Parts: sequence; structure tokens; C-alpha cells
Amino acid sequence: MTTDELRIFSKVAELASFSRAADQLGLTRARVSVAVQQLEERLGTRLLQRTTRSVRLTEDGARFLDRCKDYLAEGEQLATMFRSSTGGLTGRLRIDLPATVARDLVIPRLPEFLARHPALEIGISTTDRRVDLVNEGFDCVLRVGVLGDSELVARPLGFMRMANAASPAYLQAHGTPQTLADLAQHRIVHFAQTLSPNDAGWEYFDAAQGRYRIKPVRSIVTVNGTDAYNAAAVAGLGLIQAPVGGLLRCFAAGSLVQVMPAFSARPMPVSLVYVNRRQLAPRVLAVMNWLTEILAPYFAEDSELAIASIASIAPIAPLAPVATNVPSEAPADRAASPSRSTRRVSRGASPATDAAAPRKRSRRPPS
Repeated sequence: MTTDELRIFSKVAELASFSRAADQLGLTRARVSVAVQQLEERLGTRLLQRTTRSVRLTEDGARFLDRCKDYLAEGEQLATMFRSSTGGLTGRLRIDLPATVARDLVIPRLPEFLARHPALEIGISTTDRRVDLVNEGFDCVLRVGVLGDSELVARPLGFMRMANAASPAYLQAHGTPQTLADLAQHRIVHFAQTLSPNDAGWEYFDAAQGRYRIKPVRSIVTVNGTDAYNAAAVAGLGLIQAPVGGLLRCFAAGSLVQVMPAFSARPMPVSLVYVNRRQLAPRVLAVMNWLTEILAPYFAEDSELAIASIASIAPIAPLAPVATNVPSEAPADRAASPSRSTRRVSRGASPATDAAAPRKRSRRPPS
């Protein structure tokens, strides 16, 4: 039995498809099929049950897959344990990042990472949709926002600071808000995955009540993508509240300016999510540690985290009057506490579903 056969079997089992496994491995379907057949012959047992419509693990196959993944990960660690000083890591990585984080924070720093590991190849997906780690073959994904339920594993990194912004043209036309009362004369760009116009509002920390609240504010534009959210603000369509890392380019260019810094939204949890494995490949660990390093300057300070922790004791309460029901926000302390190195995302959803979904009906973009 060869390492190639084990790697091919593991990929077929993860994707439940010979064709998709062949595509991701850069092999022909025939080569993948022969490799699995040869492995089964060597082991003397059927690992995969094949039909014209599906591929699934047998009981023996499920037991073998766990050991197979550990063996492959440990083998890669052995192969690279002396390589850090003689040329870096090898292989290919597939990661998914929020679009603005990738564009403004990660890709500008990518040359220095690849200079340390010149034999490494990286595939970067940038999307606001929920990706399927298993079926799409991602090694890890970075998500900004409260995580959903899944069998995947989350590594909390910290909490991204939030900023309020508007374009100079908008402020010239409508004035610069200074207080919550001033928002009655303003409008916001609303962010909602479903494009629902409901629940548009301004999130802020109410010191008197010790929690975050939502003040309803008029909105005439609703978007469901981070680039569109920022672009709408640049076009003068309203105020926005977004993670500071995604606004840096606009602040530097002067197309957006910060407003109402004393009334910022709750810092948003940042997590790396990956498929459950006892031994991660060295290249995956390396890129996860690197992402943690470059994002750390944009995380909230301890004082801000203390406020967020206090706020998580009670759900967000909207100010009256409220045109529509405002759902409670999920606590962020368990979803992405910096004090816990990793956690398994709660059970209840298929492993094929990405755990790193932004909170339901989010009023702010996830990146």
C-alpha cells in the first residue's frame, strides 16, 4: 500500500465522489478508481460502497479513514520537520477568506509568506457565501462573525474592531452626526444576506444598561456583499458600520471617513474553521499561524472585549419604537473566545455545511 493510494482514497471518501476527487487531485477518474481498487485488494476488504448515484464508506472504510488521515498528516510532518531552515514547506493549500480581508490585509502580505516557503502553492477563494469545506476541498476558511452549527472545528483568533464610516460627499449633503439623536436626520446602508429591508438599525453600546442595543435608522439601500456595502457608502448612499480591516483602503484614499467613534458596534469574532483532524498538515498550521499574526493588529483591546462580554449577558434590545421585530444576537463569548485555542463547532448540521456563517439577518457585513 502506497502513500498515493492512501491520499486518493482519503480524498474520494471526503468528497463521496471519484470525479470530484480526480479534479481536485489533478488525476484522471480512471487513475483514482484503480488506486482505490488496488488499496482494497491489498487490505482484503471493501472500503467504499459504489452505486451509479453515490459513493459511501463501508464500516471498514470509516474505521480505516480515521487512521489513514492520521497517517498522512504524521507522514507529512516527518517529511518537513527539518525543512524550515532549508527551503520551507511544500504542497498546495486551498483557503477561503472574506473578500475585503483578502484584498486589503492578506494578499498584500502574501509575498513575504511565500518567500519563506517558495515551494508552497496557495489557492485563495474570496466570497461572501458559505463555502463547503469538504466538498470544495478547502484546508481552512477564515470567517468574521458568529459561527453556525457544524461538525467542523473552529480556532478563535480574536475580535475585529468595528468602525463607523461615511463618504465626504454624504456628510457634506447631510451633515456629520455626533449623537444618537442626530441619526434621525440620516440614513444607513443596510446589510442583510436575504436582502430583507427589515431590522435596519444602528448598533451601539448603551453604558447605562451595560449592553449593546439597536437604534432603528432609515435605509433606502440593502446589500448582501461586503464590496457592495463599502461601495454604497463611498457612493454617498448612507452611513455604515463595518470591521475596521475592511475599511482601511477607503480611509487611506479619503473616500470614506470615520464618524461617531463613541457609538461603534460590538467587535466581531474572527475564527479559522477547518475539518476535524487530530494532526493538521504543517502547511495548514503554518498558514493559520501566519493569518493570526497579520490580523492581530486589527483586533479589539481588552477593554473593548470586556464591554462585549458584558453585552453578551443579555440579548440586544432595540430602542422603542421599533417598526419590526429585531432578533436577539447570539453571544460571542463561546463562539469565539480568544482564551480558548480551539473548539468543535456545535453538533447539529452536516459536515458538508460550512460552519463559518455570519450571524442570521446580520445588520453588518462579515468582513
